[in-house]
Amino acid sequence: MAVCMLLVCGCGTSREENRKVKDLAFEIVREEDIPQQLKTIIKEKKSNMFKCTYEDQDQLYIAVGYGQKPTGGYSIQVKECYLSENAVYFDPELKGPQKGDTSHPAKSYPYLVVKIENRREPVVFQ
Repeated sequence: MAVCMLLVCGCGTSREENRKVKDLAFEIVREEDIPQQLKTIIKEKKSNMFKCTYEDQDQLYIAVGYGQKPTGGYSIQVKECYLSENAVYFDPELKGPQKGDTSHPAKSYPYLVVKIENRREPVVFQ
């Protein structure tokens, strides 16, 4: 059974709570490999910024989108994905197109989906 959760996380965590225990292995998911239910959720939310998780058996998908952008050429980099004592911390970063790059004139909706081993801890987006 698949489950999707939208998470809103506050900034009130202490240094103790988010101390890294270990880095987590993750895989960037190609669009054709995203579960259909998650694709539908992304399609509904892609016009605005979004952060969500989606569970599918033994996999946890972490998705982040940056809303509508005026051009293409954007990319998203995962700065960190790690386990603390009580949560999974996920820190993505949006990279803009190169200055002067006019090769992507159409609007775009940059988003990224990664998958990790399903965990019981909540995901905190940084």
